[in-house]
Amino acid sequence: MSEVIRVEHLKKYFKDVKAVDDISFSVERGELFGFLGVNGAGKSTTINMLCTLFPPTSGKVEICGYELGKQNEEIKKHIGVVYQNNCLDKLLTVKENLLLRGSLYETDKKKLLNNIKRVCEILELDGVIKRPYGKLSGGQKRRCEIATALLHTPDILFLDEPTTGLDPATRKSVWSTLKKLQKEMEMTVFLTTHYMEEAARANHIAIMDRGHLVQYGTPFTLKEQFAMDKLLIVPKEGEKVQIQQLLDKKGFTFKQKEERLSIPIPNTMSAMPLLEEISSLIEGFEVIQGTMDDVFLQITGEEK
Repeated sequence: MSEVIRVEHLKKYFKDVKAVDDISFSVERGELFGFLGVNGAGKSTTINMLCTLFPPTSGKVEICGYELGKQNEEIKKHIGVVYQNNCLDKLLTVKENLLLRGSLYETDKKKLLNNIKRVCEILELDGVIKRPYGKLSGGQKRRCEIATALLHTPDILFLDEPTTGLDPATRKSVWSTLKKLQKEMEMTVFLTTHYMEEAARANHIAIMDRGHLVQYGTPFTLKEQFAMDKLLIVPKEGEKVQIQQLLDKKGFTFKQKEERLSIPIPNTMSAMPLLEEISSLIEGFEVIQGTMDDVFLQITGEEK
């Protein structure tokens, strides 16, 4: 795989505010790249720089082989952007919106209509193309927003929290669309999200905190490093104290949650010896695997 984005020592300062402070990372062609961080961490500022909207204070960025700041017009031809808030005109039909946006990239009307037909087939918008955009459902609107970003067939699609505010069924539909795009168009997707289960789909994840890139890796390696599994046990009546004493003796930390005890463990299999020893003292147990939520909170030290 080849790199489509290379960021080296990127900085963006607003007077005394170091919004992005010396970050470096790369994104491979065709991958889903997760870019995470709490509000104010520097995610949006970074994306705005990569999309040529903000000039960097310093640093070097190459996108599809073109250098940011020197070849911005070429970069724009290779990227598409979908922001968190819907941007299309509510009073226009879907087709009118697509014609208006598409004309920014293509002046040949025949080619533009072919591009619109192609993205509508991919995103399954044929059934709503004549309807006013403002009367569509949340999921349909998001697919239309994605469609406008695909009209010029970009190599990279930037998605800034694309499913925020959508119900679970609609979020699932949007993700099905994104998977289809990656498969059929071999597109690189650069994603920011506050939903950690979405981040877990990424090939690689970068986590920002206070303007710095604090962690980078695959979801698997980050979970191994920062997320522990949990063993939840329900003591039999009158056996809680004995179990707590045993846990103390063996060096286990634990928290009491109502009638249950929560015990951090390195991995699922490490629960087996302990369960064998306390099996006669408990009514039941559950092993909960570490998640990307655990990773995120451990790294940033803040609630999402």
